[in-house]
Amino acid sequence: MTRFNLQSFSNPEYKPGPLPKRLIWLFISMAFFETGFPWPSSLKRFLLNVFGAVIGQGVVIKPHVRIKYPWFLKVGDFSWIGEEVWIDNLGLVTIGADSILSQGVYICTGNHNYKKETFDLMVGPVSVGHSTWIGAKTVIAPGVTIGDEIVVSLGSVVKSSLTIPGIYSGNPAIQKGNSATA
Repeated sequence: MTRFNLQSFSNPEYKPGPLPKRLIWLFISMAFFETGFPWPSSLKRFLLNVFGAVIGQGVVIKPHVRIKYPWFLKVGDFSWIGEEVWIDNLGLVTIGADSILSQGVYICTGNHNYKKETFDLMVGPVSVGHSTWIGAKTVIAPGVTIGDEIVVSLGSVVKSSLTIPGIYSGNPAIQKGNSATA
């Protein structure tokens, strides 16, 4: 195991946006997204678009949703983002049209290099295809692509890309069936 020297940790090449923009977003997020108050999805879509996200028409955003940086988020038309979804997007997250992120889904785009003493930050985009359903409490790792017409079942951990339409489950998520047999 590598011994970490976190005193030397630095990631000057990572630039998530100007500090004032990030601070304003933090307060907007707490007031309109992370709260349990059922603000209309139309208002949430508007706010996300103002902050640089690309949010399609008819997107539903439930209460208690966390989005780190909206300017790294693209969501296709008529997709749903369920309660307690956390989009931890240090990098780009793309969600296709007519897709569902069920309750408690965690999308992670950042990690650290545990093989280096300096614990360097590593960022990888995440993409979720069209007509795809990510089941409740699923975790999606950095750099993963989940293709079109895929179902990922409850509590799965997606560590590598899933490209063949079908039903996936487990840790790590593996194909358990195809959509025609569901």
